Amino acid sequence: MHEVYPTLLLCVYGFFSNLRPSEPFLTAYLMGPDKNLTETQVVNEIYPVWTYSYLVLLFPIFLATDYLCYKPVLILQATGLVVTYVLLLKVQGLLAMQLLEFFFGLATASEVAYYSYIYSVVEPAHYQRVTGYCRSVTLFGSAAGSLTGQLLLSVAKVQLLHLVIITLTSAAVAFVAPWFLPMPKRSMFFHKSPVAAQERPPSTSTALLDKAEDADIKLPLKSHNASMVSESSEAGSHSSGFVDVLLMLFKDLLQCYRCRPLLAWSIWWALATCGYFQVINYVQPLWEKVRPSHDYEIYNGYVETLSTLLGALAALLVSYLPVCWTLWGELALCVLSLLMAVCVFVMDTVKNIWLCYSSYVLFRATYMLLITVASYQIAASLSMQRYALVFGMNTFMALLLQSLLTVVVVDTAGLSLDVFTQFFVYGGYFAVICLVFFIAGVCKLATRRRSEPAVLANSLAVTESLSATSSCS
Repeated sequence: MHEVYPTLLLCVYGFFSNLRPSEPFLTAYLMGPDKNLTETQVVNEIYPVWTYSYLVLLFPIFLATDYLCYKPVLILQATGLVVTYVLLLKVQGLLAMQLLEFFFGLATASEVAYYSYIYSVVEPAHYQRVTGYCRSVTLFGSAAGSLTGQLLLSVAKVQLLHLVIITLTSAAVAFVAPWFLPMPKRSMFFHKSPVAAQERPPSTSTALLDKAEDADIKLPLKSHNASMVSESSEAGSHSSGFVDVLLMLFKDLLQCYRCRPLLAWSIWWALATCGYFQVINYVQPLWEKVRPSHDYEIYNGYVETLSTLLGALAALLVSYLPVCWTLWGELALCVLSLLMAVCVFVMDTVKNIWLCYSSYVLFRATYMLLITVASYQIAASLSMQRYALVFGMNTFMALLLQSLLTVVVVDTAGLSLDVFTQFFVYGGYFAVICLVFFIAGVCKLATRRRSEPAVLANSLAVTESLSATSSCS
């Protein structure tokens, strides 16, 4: 019962905070009669604010989440969502919409509290189950919101303004849930209990580590794991100050990224997530250009629903794929990154809305498949503390790259390219990722083939030496 109450509340919060019927139609709403904004204002001046806000707020909120023990930041996220949709409903003008994107960036950055709160109030034995519940319910809420919005728009013929009202109502319901969550008494860095750290049973990621097939994954981190955990516990037992925690995090990051396979998956994570964010952020303006909402009926809600569900299915299928990711990981990343590049190029060059929709669904499903593999491969090498740290740093690097790409390609301070040229750039970006991992995969296979004869020769030499020794005796 101790685990059921907070898990249930978190699931309620996750469902209603992601139930957003208006989200698939945001561009049409902003460019329609309700807000009457131009394409340049929406694409080049409003949407980039979310990227910059997310980047600037992510690291401070990451630290504040741990220092404040999660619950206050969950309430902050819920407040940010309510403010976002109040502004979307009530105010007009470019500056107001930019302020809206700032608050949405605040809410997005605060998601770290949602995914880390549960680890502070349940026992490690329940981590895998409650994580599955919390992540599944957010996907289900997102899919339900997109489907609801499309059905209301296509069947009931409601106005886009009414979808915003429903989204605001859902955010208001979600706002209530975090207030009733129990306040955690410990956290991973600032308020770590030394007794709990010493007695805690192995986490899911530690169990996965013991099953890893490749010694390259296990040795660099496992050899120093005990010392780093004890260092973390010592810092926690002395009520770590801000500077102490920063130093501990920095040392942990250096230790983690010395592991070559983990570094490779993290590099793909940062590069691909940057491109993924750009595509999903600006795909609605692309659809609007191909099939204007004021002239035709649009089906963005169905597409978002299908892509979310297929993405979740692809993530579930990962555990059933008979692939040795430690051996073929780089080449798999190369091939599937090429598929993502092709999808983006099809969306850009073929001015057919159905091909655009289909390519987008395939693009999202492929990304969900690969990001799940990357998450598993990284988590298999890490303790729970490092898990949160490395995932947070990978996301931060993705946002940093995305901000640079946005400044150069999208923002009025840069090239301010039209949406079709933007997608041509994004397609080329994924092609470059494909090339990087093709080279890495070929180099890895070549290195393995060169090392195999040496290992075989050493084995034969040892065998002959033992035979000679036994014959002499």
